[in-house]
Amino acid sequence: QVQLVESGGGLVQAGGSLRLSCVASGRTFGDYAMAWFRQAPGLEREFVSVISRTGGTTYYADSVKGRFTISRDNAKNTGYLQMNRLKSEDTAVYYCAARPMVIPAERKSSKSYDYWGQGTQVTVSA
Repeated sequence: QVQLVESGGGLVQAGGSLRLSCVASGRTFGDYAMAWFRQAPGLEREFVSVISRTGGTTYYADSVKGRFTISRDNAKNTGYLQMNRLKSEDTAVYYCAARPMVIPAERKSSKSYDYWGQGTQVTVSA
């Protein structure tokens, strides 16, 4: 079992920045790929970004490419999502998720991830 705990959400004005953190425990963090998803009220959970176990490969949704950066520090059992130039449409609950390895055909599907955090709210005011 892997336990994931997100933090760093909050209220920010459009154009601002936030950095989300995801702390893992229970298993060796470096054995898992990590992803971020988000869910706005009334909408399905949406893929944001994923990073490979070593951090050498990353992938982003088109909606955040160039504004968000995913990273990880395996020594600290922590993953990050740096969010810049935030827009009102980025408002959502953000979740981190983990799975043993990334399969490209499945990386954007929430159903393919085994472990989830409880989420952290990000609200961007216009």
